[in-house]
Amino acid sequence: MRKALAENGAAEVACGECKACCDSSYFIHIRPQEKRTLGRIDPRILFEVPGMPPGHVLMGYDHHGNCPMLVEGKCSIYSDRPKTCRNYDCRIFVAAGIGVGGKEKSRIQERVDKWRFTYPTEKDRREHASVVDTARFIRENPRCFPGGVVPGLPSQLAILAIKTFGVMLSHPGGDEADAASGKQALADAIVRAAKEFDARIQGD
Repeated sequence: MRKALAENGAAEVACGECKACCDSSYFIHIRPQEKRTLGRIDPRILFEVPGMPPGHVLMGYDHHGNCPMLVEGKCSIYSDRPKTCRNYDCRIFVAAGIGVGGKEKSRIQERVDKWRFTYPTEKDRREHASVVDTARFIRENPRCFPGGVVPGLPSQLAILAIKTFGVMLSHPGGDEADAASGKQALADAIVRAAKEFDARIQGD
């Protein structure tokens, strides 16, 4: 996932026949640069993303929670699907130790519950534990972050933890720090690490 994010590429997920992310009431962010994608979607089902520059749009879902591009159980624009879809990886939730969301995401949660990680080395095990610790720290200490705001969506929280887990890895036990100053320092380090990661992203 870190590689897919850093290179602005597609996540490689063994989805099989699973289409849970296509019928679980997701709003899909489409960037203005995605001309081919936008050219294949009826603009009447798109709306501007609140708080983002003009041209960034969201595609909603129908009354069944299905993506409108899902036709007869298949993506009708698969070759030109949005980057949001290309980057989606439901393993991020189990990686971060968090649930997917509300009952409308129950099918994804069922799939997530089936994932199992293996650890070729102890280093891999420690890194996974650090992702979980990072997600928990962010969720439990919102006041330490700018504006007292942390990601509200489970997917955003999981991705932030995956981007910045190295901070917690270098501060063992940091999530249990009692001193307010220690927690603030850890939060500041997470913010810096997220900015540094995003600055390295190739393309857009």
